Amino acid sequence: MSAVNPRRWWALVVLAAAQFMVIMDTSIIGVALPEMQKDLGFSQGELQWVFNAYVIAFGGLLLLGGRLSDLLGARKVFSTGWVVLIAGSVVAAAAQTAWVEVVGRAVQGVGGALIAPSAMTLLMMLFAHDPKELGKAMALYGAAAPAGGTAGVFLGGVFTEWLSWPWVFIVYISIGVATLAATKLLPVVGGRRGSVDVLGAVAATAGLALAVFAIVRAPETGWTSTGTVLQLVGAAVLLALFLVIQKSVREPLMPLGIWRVPRLGSANLAMTLLGAAWIPMWYFLNLYLQQVLGYGAFASGAALLPMTGLLMIFMTAVTARLLARFGAKPLIGGGLLILAAGLLWLSAVEPTGTFAVDVLPASLVAALGMSLAYIPAMMAAMSGAPQEQAGLASGIVNTTYQVGSALGLAALTAVATSQGAGQLGNLPALTDGFGAAFVWAAAIAAVGGIVTLLTMRSEAAAMAKQPDATAAAQGDRAAA
Repeated sequence: MSAVNPRRWWALVVLAAAQFMVIMDTSIIGVALPEMQKDLGFSQGELQWVFNAYVIAFGGLLLLGGRLSDLLGARKVFSTGWVVLIAGSVVAAAAQTAWVEVVGRAVQGVGGALIAPSAMTLLMMLFAHDPKELGKAMALYGAAAPAGGTAGVFLGGVFTEWLSWPWVFIVYISIGVATLAATKLLPVVGGRRGSVDVLGAVAATAGLALAVFAIVRAPETGWTSTGTVLQLVGAAVLLALFLVIQKSVREPLMPLGIWRVPRLGSANLAMTLLGAAWIPMWYFLNLYLQQVLGYGAFASGAALLPMTGLLMIFMTAVTARLLARFGAKPLIGGGLLILAAGLLWLSAVEPTGTFAVDVLPASLVAALGMSLAYIPAMMAAMSGAPQEQAGLASGIVNTTYQVGSALGLAALTAVATSQGAGQLGNLPALTDGFGAAFVWAAAIAAVGGIVTLLTMRSEAAAMAKQPDATAAAQGDRAAA
Protein backbone atom coordinates (compact mmCIF):
# COMPACT_ATOMS: atom_id res chain seq x y z
CA MET A 1 0.00 0.00 0.00
CA SER A 2 1.35 3.44 -0.91
CA ALA A 3 2.07 5.98 1.81
CA VAL A 4 -0.73 8.33 2.78
CA ASN A 5 -0.19 11.74 1.22
CA PRO A 6 -0.04 14.31 4.07
CA ARG A 7 -1.16 17.09 1.74
CA ARG A 8 -4.13 15.17 0.34
CA TRP A 9 -6.80 17.54 1.71
CA TRP A 10 -5.04 20.56 0.23
CA ALA A 11 -4.77 18.63 -3.02
CA LEU A 12 -8.52 17.99 -2.84
CA VAL A 13 -9.07 21.75 -2.77
CA VAL A 14 -7.21 22.01 -6.10
CA LEU A 15 -9.20 19.14 -7.62
CA ALA A 16 -12.52 20.51 -6.35
CA ALA A 17 -11.60 23.89 -7.84
CA ALA A 18 -11.12 22.15 -11.19
CA GLN A 19 -14.56 20.51 -10.95
CA PHE A 20 -16.03 23.86 -9.91
CA MET A 21 -14.53 25.61 -12.94
CA VAL A 22 -15.44 22.94 -15.51
CA ILE A 23 -19.10 23.06 -14.43
CA MET A 24 -19.13 26.85 -14.08
CA ASP A 25 -17.99 27.07 -17.69
CA THR A 26 -21.37 25.73 -18.81
CA SER A 27 -23.50 27.99 -16.58
CA ILE A 28 -21.64 31.31 -16.69
CA ILE A 29 -22.17 31.57 -20.44
CA GLY A 30 -25.98 31.45 -20.41
CA VAL A 31 -26.54 34.87 -18.86
CA ALA A 32 -23.99 36.51 -21.21
CA LEU A 33 -25.43 35.07 -24.44
CA PRO A 34 -27.68 38.01 -25.50
CA GLU A 35 -24.83 40.52 -25.10
CA MET A 36 -22.46 38.25 -27.02
CA GLN A 37 -25.10 37.94 -29.73
CA LYS A 38 -25.29 41.73 -30.12
CA ASP A 39 -21.54 42.31 -30.15
CA LEU A 40 -20.42 39.37 -32.30
CA GLY A 41 -23.30 39.14 -34.77
CA PHE A 42 -24.63 35.68 -33.99
CA SER A 43 -28.04 34.88 -35.45
CA GLN A 44 -30.62 33.44 -33.05
CA GLY A 45 -30.01 29.95 -34.41
CA GLU A 46 -26.21 30.24 -34.45
CA LEU A 47 -26.03 31.47 -30.86
CA GLN A 48 -26.17 27.92 -29.50
CA TRP A 49 -22.68 27.28 -30.91
CA VAL A 50 -21.24 29.33 -28.05
CA PHE A 51 -22.48 26.54 -25.80
CA ASN A 52 -22.28 23.55 -28.14
CA ALA A 53 -18.70 24.17 -29.29
CA TYR A 54 -17.58 23.62 -25.70
CA VAL A 55 -19.90 20.66 -25.09
CA ILE A 56 -18.95 18.83 -28.29
CA ALA A 57 -15.22 19.14 -27.64
CA PHE A 58 -15.62 18.31 -23.95
CA GLY A 59 -17.97 15.36 -24.40
CA GLY A 60 -16.32 14.03 -27.54
CA LEU A 61 -12.82 13.96 -26.03
CA LEU A 62 -13.52 12.89 -22.43
CA LEU A 63 -12.61 9.27 -23.08
CA LEU A 64 -9.42 10.32 -24.85
CA GLY A 65 -8.58 12.55 -21.89
CA GLY A 66 -8.97 9.60 -19.56
CA ARG A 67 -6.76 7.44 -21.75
CA LEU A 68 -4.04 10.09 -21.91
CA SER A 69 -4.22 10.42 -18.14
CA ASP A 70 -3.45 6.71 -17.82
CA LEU A 71 -0.58 6.77 -20.32
CA LEU A 72 1.12 10.10 -19.61
CA GLY A 73 0.38 10.56 -15.92
CA ALA A 74 -2.63 12.23 -14.36
CA ARG A 75 -0.84 15.29 -12.96
CA LYS A 76 0.83 16.05 -16.28
CA VAL A 77 -2.48 15.79 -18.17
CA PHE A 78 -4.27 17.83 -15.48
CA SER A 79 -1.71 20.65 -15.84
CA THR A 80 -1.81 20.47 -19.63
CA GLY A 81 -5.59 20.73 -19.53
CA TRP A 82 -5.36 23.98 -17.60
CA VAL A 83 -2.87 25.41 -20.09
CA VAL A 84 -5.29 24.56 -22.92
CA LEU A 85 -8.29 25.96 -21.02
CA ILE A 86 -6.42 29.22 -20.34
CA ALA A 87 -5.49 29.50 -24.03
CA GLY A 88 -9.10 28.96 -25.07
CA SER A 89 -10.25 31.57 -22.55
CA VAL A 90 -7.81 34.14 -23.99
CA VAL A 91 -9.16 33.51 -27.50
CA ALA A 92 -12.81 33.64 -26.37
CA ALA A 93 -12.29 36.84 -24.35
CA ALA A 94 -10.51 38.61 -27.20
CA ALA A 95 -12.91 37.46 -29.97
CA GLN A 96 -14.24 40.15 -32.29
CA THR A 97 -16.16 37.79 -34.59
CA ALA A 98 -18.54 34.91 -34.04
CA TRP A 99 -16.31 32.22 -35.54
CA VAL A 100 -13.34 33.16 -33.34
CA GLU A 101 -15.59 32.96 -30.29
CA VAL A 102 -16.69 29.45 -31.29
CA VAL A 103 -13.06 28.38 -31.76
CA GLY A 104 -12.16 29.71 -28.32
CA ARG A 105 -15.04 27.82 -26.75
CA ALA A 106 -14.00 24.60 -28.50
CA VAL A 107 -10.44 24.97 -27.20
CA GLN A 108 -11.86 25.47 -23.70
CA GLY A 109 -13.77 22.21 -24.15
CA VAL A 110 -10.57 20.37 -25.08
CA GLY A 111 -8.98 21.65 -21.88
CA GLY A 112 -11.98 20.52 -19.83
CA ALA A 113 -11.78 17.06 -21.39
CA LEU A 114 -8.20 16.74 -20.15
CA ILE A 115 -8.91 18.16 -16.69
CA ALA A 116 -12.01 16.22 -15.64
CA PRO A 117 -10.81 12.58 -15.97
CA SER A 118 -7.30 13.30 -14.67
CA ALA A 119 -8.78 15.06 -11.62
CA MET A 120 -10.85 11.97 -10.82
CA THR A 121 -7.78 9.73 -11.18
CA LEU A 122 -5.80 11.92 -8.80
CA LEU A 123 -8.63 11.98 -6.26
CA MET A 124 -8.85 8.18 -6.26
CA MET A 125 -5.09 7.87 -5.77
CA LEU A 126 -5.07 10.33 -2.88
CA PHE A 127 -7.91 8.75 -0.90
CA ALA A 128 -8.14 5.09 -1.96
CA HIS A 129 -6.35 4.03 1.24
CA ASP A 130 -9.45 4.70 3.40
CA PRO A 131 -13.04 4.12 2.21
CA LYS A 132 -14.39 6.63 4.74
CA GLU A 133 -11.98 9.33 3.62
CA LEU A 134 -12.73 8.49 0.00
CA GLY A 135 -16.46 8.88 0.63
CA LYS A 136 -15.94 12.25 2.30
CA ALA A 137 -13.62 13.42 -0.48
CA MET A 138 -16.09 12.31 -3.17
CA ALA A 139 -18.90 14.20 -1.41
CA LEU A 140 -16.83 17.40 -1.27
CA TYR A 141 -15.70 16.96 -4.87
CA GLY A 142 -19.28 16.31 -5.97
CA ALA A 143 -20.55 19.39 -4.12
CA ALA A 144 -18.21 21.53 -6.23
CA ALA A 145 -20.39 20.82 -9.31
CA PRO A 146 -23.66 22.45 -8.16
CA ALA A 147 -21.60 25.16 -6.44
CA GLY A 148 -19.95 25.89 -9.79
CA GLY A 149 -23.32 26.02 -11.51
CA THR A 150 -24.68 28.45 -8.93
CA ALA A 151 -21.60 30.66 -9.00
CA GLY A 152 -21.64 30.71 -12.79
CA VAL A 153 -25.18 32.05 -12.91
CA PHE A 154 -24.39 34.79 -10.39
CA LEU A 155 -20.97 35.79 -11.74
CA GLY A 156 -22.17 35.72 -15.33
CA GLY A 157 -24.79 38.32 -14.41
CA VAL A 158 -22.34 40.45 -12.42
CA PHE A 159 -19.63 40.49 -15.10
CA THR A 160 -22.00 41.06 -18.02
CA GLU A 161 -24.06 43.76 -16.30
CA TRP A 162 -21.30 45.86 -14.73
CA LEU A 163 -18.20 45.00 -16.73
CA SER A 164 -18.61 43.26 -20.10
CA TRP A 165 -19.18 39.74 -21.37
CA PRO A 166 -15.44 39.02 -22.04
CA TRP A 167 -15.00 38.97 -18.26
CA VAL A 168 -16.80 35.63 -18.08
CA PHE A 169 -13.69 34.25 -19.82
CA ILE A 170 -11.09 36.49 -18.19
CA VAL A 171 -11.99 34.95 -14.82
CA TYR A 172 -10.75 31.59 -16.14
CA ILE A 173 -7.36 33.04 -16.98
CA SER A 174 -6.69 34.26 -13.44
CA ILE A 175 -8.09 31.16 -11.71
CA GLY A 176 -6.32 28.90 -14.20
CA VAL A 177 -2.96 30.47 -13.49
CA ALA A 178 -3.55 30.11 -9.74
CA THR A 179 -4.54 26.46 -10.18
CA LEU A 180 -1.43 25.72 -12.23
CA ALA A 181 0.69 27.20 -9.46
CA ALA A 182 -1.05 24.93 -6.94
CA THR A 183 -0.52 21.70 -8.91
CA LYS A 184 2.64 21.09 -6.88
CA LEU A 185 0.26 19.89 -4.16
CA LEU A 186 -0.83 17.00 -6.39
CA PRO A 187 0.96 13.65 -6.41
CA VAL A 188 3.25 12.80 -9.29
CA VAL A 189 1.68 9.90 -11.15
CA GLY A 190 3.74 7.82 -13.53
CA GLY A 191 2.30 6.79 -16.85
CA ARG A 192 2.39 3.41 -18.48
CA ARG A 193 3.00 1.99 -21.89
CA GLY A 194 0.17 1.75 -24.32
CA SER A 195 -1.33 3.17 -27.50
CA VAL A 196 -3.74 6.06 -28.01
CA ASP A 197 -6.83 5.48 -30.12
CA VAL A 198 -6.61 8.83 -31.92
CA LEU A 199 -8.65 7.63 -34.89
CA GLY A 200 -11.49 6.57 -32.61
CA ALA A 201 -11.49 9.93 -30.83
CA VAL A 202 -11.52 11.81 -34.14
CA ALA A 203 -14.38 9.69 -35.51
CA ALA A 204 -16.53 10.14 -32.40
CA THR A 205 -15.98 13.90 -32.10
CA ALA A 206 -16.36 14.56 -35.83
CA GLY A 207 -19.54 12.47 -35.99
CA LEU A 208 -21.10 14.34 -33.09
CA ALA A 209 -20.09 17.75 -34.50
CA LEU A 210 -21.46 16.92 -37.95
CA ALA A 211 -24.77 15.72 -36.50
CA VAL A 212 -25.18 18.92 -34.49
CA PHE A 213 -24.21 21.06 -37.50
CA ALA A 214 -26.80 19.32 -39.68
CA ILE A 215 -29.57 19.80 -37.11
CA VAL A 216 -28.65 23.47 -36.57
CA ARG A 217 -28.69 24.19 -40.31
CA ALA A 218 -31.80 22.15 -41.12
CA PRO A 219 -34.39 24.91 -40.42
CA GLU A 220 -32.66 27.11 -43.04
CA THR A 221 -31.73 24.49 -45.64
CA GLY A 222 -34.67 22.10 -45.12
CA TRP A 223 -34.77 18.76 -43.36
CA THR A 224 -35.05 16.87 -46.66
CA SER A 225 -32.48 18.93 -48.55
CA THR A 226 -29.52 17.14 -50.09
CA GLY A 227 -27.07 18.92 -47.78
CA THR A 228 -28.92 18.01 -44.57
CA VAL A 229 -29.39 14.39 -45.59
CA LEU A 230 -25.73 13.98 -46.59
CA GLN A 231 -24.55 15.59 -43.35
CA LEU A 232 -26.73 13.31 -41.21
CA VAL A 233 -25.65 10.24 -43.17
CA GLY A 234 -22.01 11.33 -42.79
CA ALA A 235 -22.50 11.70 -39.05
CA ALA A 236 -24.01 8.23 -38.83
CA VAL A 237 -21.12 6.77 -40.83
CA LEU A 238 -18.53 8.42 -38.57
CA LEU A 239 -20.23 7.19 -35.40
CA ALA A 240 -20.55 3.68 -36.87
CA LEU A 241 -16.85 3.86 -37.79
CA PHE A 242 -16.09 4.71 -34.16
CA LEU A 243 -17.81 1.48 -33.05
CA VAL A 244 -15.92 -0.54 -35.67
CA ILE A 245 -12.64 0.95 -34.49
CA GLN A 246 -13.45 0.16 -30.86
CA LYS A 247 -14.03 -3.47 -31.79
CA SER A 248 -10.89 -3.83 -33.90
CA VAL A 249 -8.07 -1.96 -32.14
CA ARG A 250 -6.05 -3.54 -29.34
CA GLU A 251 -6.50 -0.72 -26.83
CA PRO A 252 -9.78 1.07 -27.62
CA LEU A 253 -11.06 4.19 -25.91
CA MET A 254 -14.26 2.33 -25.05
CA PRO A 255 -14.02 -1.49 -24.93
CA LEU A 256 -17.46 -2.62 -26.04
CA GLY A 257 -17.53 -5.33 -23.38
CA ILE A 258 -18.17 -2.60 -20.79
CA TRP A 259 -21.78 -2.48 -21.99
CA ARG A 260 -22.39 -5.87 -20.39
CA VAL A 261 -22.22 -4.14 -16.99
CA PRO A 262 -25.69 -4.24 -15.38
CA ARG A 263 -27.66 -0.98 -15.73
CA LEU A 264 -24.88 0.79 -17.62
CA GLY A 265 -26.97 0.98 -20.79
CA SER A 266 -30.20 2.11 -19.12
CA ALA A 267 -28.38 4.63 -16.90
CA ASN A 268 -26.57 6.13 -19.88
CA LEU A 269 -29.81 6.38 -21.84
CA ALA A 270 -31.33 8.22 -18.87
CA MET A 271 -28.33 10.57 -18.72
CA THR A 272 -28.54 11.25 -22.46
CA LEU A 273 -32.20 12.23 -22.23
CA LEU A 274 -31.62 14.16 -19.01
CA GLY A 275 -28.99 16.31 -20.75
CA ALA A 276 -31.20 16.67 -23.83
CA ALA A 277 -34.02 18.09 -21.69
CA TRP A 278 -32.20 20.04 -18.96
CA ILE A 279 -29.60 22.01 -20.94
CA PRO A 280 -32.09 23.35 -23.52
CA MET A 281 -34.35 24.41 -20.64
CA TRP A 282 -31.48 26.37 -19.09
CA TYR A 283 -30.60 27.91 -22.45
CA PHE A 284 -34.10 29.01 -23.44
CA LEU A 285 -35.04 30.18 -19.96
CA ASN A 286 -32.12 32.62 -20.06
CA LEU A 287 -33.30 33.92 -23.44
CA TYR A 288 -36.92 34.23 -22.26
CA LEU A 289 -35.88 36.26 -19.21
CA GLN A 290 -33.77 38.68 -21.23
CA GLN A 291 -35.38 38.81 -24.67
CA VAL A 292 -39.03 38.63 -23.62
CA LEU A 293 -39.27 39.84 -20.02
CA GLY A 294 -36.54 42.43 -20.60
CA TYR A 295 -34.29 41.44 -17.71
CA GLY A 296 -30.72 42.69 -17.66
CA ALA A 297 -27.86 40.23 -17.31
CA PHE A 298 -27.57 40.57 -13.54
CA ALA A 299 -31.33 40.33 -12.97
CA SER A 300 -31.48 37.27 -15.21
CA GLY A 301 -28.68 35.57 -13.28
CA ALA A 302 -30.33 36.43 -9.97
CA ALA A 303 -33.64 35.03 -11.23
CA LEU A 304 -31.98 31.64 -11.77
CA LEU A 305 -30.35 31.50 -8.34
CA PRO A 306 -33.37 29.91 -6.56
CA MET A 307 -33.27 27.05 -9.06
CA THR A 308 -29.52 26.50 -8.77
CA GLY A 309 -29.71 26.89 -4.99
CA LEU A 310 -32.30 24.12 -4.79
CA LEU A 311 -30.09 21.95 -6.98
CA MET A 312 -27.13 22.46 -4.70
CA ILE A 313 -29.08 21.74 -1.51
CA PHE A 314 -30.73 18.58 -2.81
CA MET A 315 -27.65 17.15 -4.53
CA THR A 316 -25.45 17.60 -1.47
CA ALA A 317 -27.88 16.95 1.41
CA VAL A 318 -30.98 15.08 0.28
CA THR A 319 -30.52 12.91 -2.81
CA ALA A 320 -27.86 10.63 -1.26
CA ARG A 321 -30.19 9.78 1.63
CA LEU A 322 -33.07 9.06 -0.72
CA LEU A 323 -30.76 6.93 -2.86
CA ALA A 324 -29.76 4.83 0.14
CA ARG A 325 -33.39 4.31 1.09
CA PHE A 326 -35.15 3.81 -2.24
CA GLY A 327 -32.43 2.90 -4.75
CA ALA A 328 -31.56 4.50 -8.06
CA LYS A 329 -34.38 3.32 -10.33
CA PRO A 330 -37.34 5.17 -8.73
CA LEU A 331 -35.27 8.34 -8.25
CA ILE A 332 -34.07 8.44 -11.86
CA GLY A 333 -37.48 7.62 -13.31
CA GLY A 334 -39.37 9.84 -10.90
CA GLY A 335 -36.86 12.68 -11.25
CA LEU A 336 -37.18 12.69 -15.04
CA LEU A 337 -40.98 12.73 -14.80
CA ILE A 338 -40.87 15.62 -12.32
CA LEU A 339 -38.51 17.46 -14.67
CA ALA A 340 -41.01 16.85 -17.48
CA ALA A 341 -43.79 18.36 -15.34
CA GLY A 342 -41.71 21.47 -14.66
CA LEU A 343 -40.88 21.87 -18.34
CA LEU A 344 -44.51 21.46 -19.34
CA TRP A 345 -45.39 24.17 -16.82
CA LEU A 346 -42.72 26.44 -18.32
CA SER A 347 -44.22 25.94 -21.78
CA ALA A 348 -47.16 28.12 -20.67
CA VAL A 349 -44.95 31.25 -20.51
CA GLU A 350 -46.58 34.45 -21.74
CA PRO A 351 -45.17 37.47 -23.60
CA THR A 352 -46.45 39.63 -20.73
CA GLY A 353 -45.54 37.10 -18.04
CA THR A 354 -43.81 37.68 -14.73
CA PHE A 355 -40.99 35.92 -12.95
CA ALA A 356 -43.10 35.02 -9.91
CA VAL A 357 -45.86 33.40 -11.94
CA ASP A 358 -44.29 32.16 -15.17
CA VAL A 359 -40.76 31.21 -14.14
CA LEU A 360 -40.11 30.66 -10.44
CA PRO A 361 -42.50 27.81 -9.50
CA ALA A 362 -41.99 25.85 -12.73
CA SER A 363 -38.19 26.23 -12.61
CA LEU A 364 -38.12 24.96 -9.02
CA VAL A 365 -40.12 21.87 -10.01
CA ALA A 366 -37.74 21.24 -12.91
CA ALA A 367 -34.72 21.68 -10.64
CA LEU A 368 -36.19 19.21 -8.15
CA GLY A 369 -36.48 16.62 -10.90
CA MET A 370 -32.93 17.22 -12.08
CA SER A 371 -31.51 16.98 -8.55
CA LEU A 372 -33.29 13.66 -7.95
CA ALA A 373 -32.18 12.03 -11.22
CA TYR A 374 -28.60 13.16 -11.88
CA ILE A 375 -26.55 11.61 -9.06
CA PRO A 376 -28.53 8.31 -9.00
CA ALA A 377 -28.00 7.95 -12.76
CA MET A 378 -24.26 8.50 -12.30
CA MET A 379 -24.14 5.96 -9.48
CA ALA A 380 -26.23 3.41 -11.38
CA ALA A 381 -23.89 3.62 -14.35
CA MET A 382 -20.79 3.04 -12.23
CA SER A 383 -22.00 0.70 -9.48
CA GLY A 384 -21.94 -2.50 -11.51
CA ALA A 385 -18.56 -1.98 -13.14
CA PRO A 386 -15.50 -3.91 -11.94
CA GLN A 387 -13.12 -1.68 -9.96
CA GLU A 388 -10.60 -1.51 -12.78
CA GLN A 389 -13.32 -0.27 -15.17
CA ALA A 390 -14.95 2.27 -12.84
CA GLY A 391 -13.05 5.14 -14.47
CA LEU A 392 -14.19 4.03 -17.92
CA ALA A 393 -17.81 3.77 -16.76
CA SER A 394 -17.56 7.27 -15.26
CA GLY A 395 -16.13 8.64 -18.50
CA ILE A 396 -18.87 7.04 -20.58
CA VAL A 397 -21.72 8.39 -18.47
CA ASN A 398 -20.23 11.90 -18.49
CA THR A 399 -19.82 11.64 -22.25
CA THR A 400 -23.41 10.56 -22.87
CA TYR A 401 -24.71 13.48 -20.78
CA GLN A 402 -22.67 15.94 -22.84
CA VAL A 403 -23.71 14.29 -26.12
CA GLY A 404 -27.36 14.44 -25.09
CA SER A 405 -26.92 18.11 -24.17
CA ALA A 406 -25.45 19.00 -27.56
CA LEU A 407 -27.94 17.06 -29.67
CA GLY A 408 -30.91 18.15 -27.54
CA LEU A 409 -29.97 21.82 -27.74
CA ALA A 410 -29.44 21.61 -31.51
CA ALA A 411 -32.78 19.86 -32.09
CA LEU A 412 -34.80 22.10 -29.79
CA THR A 413 -33.20 25.25 -31.21
CA ALA A 414 -34.41 24.06 -34.60
CA VAL A 415 -37.90 23.56 -33.13
CA ALA A 416 -37.89 26.97 -31.44
CA THR A 417 -36.66 28.73 -34.58
CA SER A 418 -39.35 27.11 -36.72
CA GLN A 419 -41.99 28.35 -34.26
CA GLY A 420 -40.85 31.97 -34.25
CA ALA A 421 -37.89 32.19 -31.86
CA GLY A 422 -35.72 33.71 -34.59
CA GLN A 423 -37.82 36.90 -34.74
CA LEU A 424 -35.98 39.17 -32.30
CA GLY A 425 -38.19 41.95 -30.98
CA ASN A 426 -41.42 40.08 -31.77
CA LEU A 427 -42.35 39.05 -28.22
CA PRO A 428 -45.32 36.77 -29.10
CA ALA A 429 -43.25 34.93 -31.72
CA LEU A 430 -40.27 34.57 -29.39
CA THR A 431 -42.52 33.25 -26.63
CA ASP A 432 -44.19 30.76 -28.97
CA GLY A 433 -40.77 29.46 -30.03
CA PHE A 434 -39.47 29.13 -26.49
CA GLY A 435 -42.73 27.49 -25.37
CA ALA A 436 -42.45 24.92 -28.17
CA ALA A 437 -38.90 24.10 -27.07
CA PHE A 438 -40.10 23.58 -23.48
CA VAL A 439 -42.89 21.23 -24.67
CA TRP A 440 -40.47 19.05 -26.61
CA ALA A 441 -37.97 19.08 -23.77
CA ALA A 442 -40.78 17.88 -21.49
CA ALA A 443 -41.52 15.06 -23.94
CA ILE A 444 -37.85 14.01 -23.93
CA ALA A 445 -37.73 13.95 -20.12
CA ALA A 446 -41.00 12.03 -19.91
CA VAL A 447 -39.76 9.38 -22.34
CA GLY A 448 -36.60 9.06 -20.26
CA GLY A 449 -38.56 8.60 -17.05
CA ILE A 450 -40.93 6.01 -18.49
CA VAL A 451 -38.16 4.01 -20.20
CA THR A 452 -36.11 4.01 -17.00
CA LEU A 453 -38.98 2.71 -14.89
CA LEU A 454 -39.76 0.01 -17.46
CA THR A 455 -36.25 -1.20 -18.33
CA MET A 456 -33.76 -0.48 -15.53
CA ARG A 457 -32.92 -3.35 -13.20
CA SER A 458 -33.39 -2.83 -9.49
CA GLU A 459 -30.32 -2.87 -7.23
CA ALA A 460 -30.96 -6.48 -6.20
CA ALA A 461 -31.29 -7.69 -9.79
CA ALA A 462 -28.18 -5.77 -10.84
CA MET A 463 -26.12 -7.27 -8.01
CA ALA A 464 -27.24 -10.75 -9.02
CA LYS A 465 -26.09 -10.04 -12.57
CA GLN A 466 -22.81 -8.39 -11.58
CA PRO A 467 -20.66 -11.57 -11.37
CA ASP A 468 -21.51 -12.35 -14.99
CA ALA A 469 -20.48 -8.84 -16.04
CA THR A 470 -17.22 -9.08 -14.12
CA ALA A 471 -16.42 -12.40 -15.75
CA ALA A 472 -17.18 -10.92 -19.16
CA ALA A 473 -14.85 -8.00 -18.48
CA GLN A 474 -12.10 -10.37 -17.42
CA GLY A 475 -12.66 -12.32 -20.61
CA ASP A 476 -12.28 -9.17 -22.68
CA ARG A 477 -8.98 -8.37 -20.97
CA ALA A 478 -7.70 -11.90 -21.44
CA ALA A 479 -8.58 -11.79 -25.13
CA ALA A 480 -6.67 -8.52 -25.50
